Amino acid sequence: MTHETQPTREEHVPTAQGSAHTHTLDGYTVVELHGELDLCSAPAVREQLDAATSTAGARVIVDLRPAHFLDCTTLALICRARRRALHTGGTIGLICTHPWHLQLLQATGLNTALRPVATVEEAIAREPHHEDDEDS
Repeated sequence: MTHETQPTREEHVPTAQGSAHTHTLDGYTVVELHGELDLCSAPAVREQLDAATSTAGARVIVDLRPAHFLDCTTLALICRARRRALHTGGTIGLICTHPWHLQLLQATGLNTALRPVATVEEAIAREPHHEDDEDS
């Protein structure tokens, strides 16, 4: 008599392969998105983006370079973060170099709103000047 083992339910539950990590650099909150970003990783991504855009005047940079996959859920979260930042007088920049991600941004028309750049330095340079201009 042969017995076939059936996979357990846990083996079929998708796991979050993507993650979000945040650090600060020169007054900017940089949110790095890593791995496969989809519906499963959305809660972690949302949490980091919400925290980054929670204060008025937040200066945020979203870095997609460590991501090797993203879907419309992730794009929606980035757009939501952009709205939150702009609503409170903040700024948001996007770093994106992966050709497929750039094609996705272009196909959805988000490349004009998010204006992706290749480096943190470019994202900082593109943001409006926030220094005190009283001495000039």
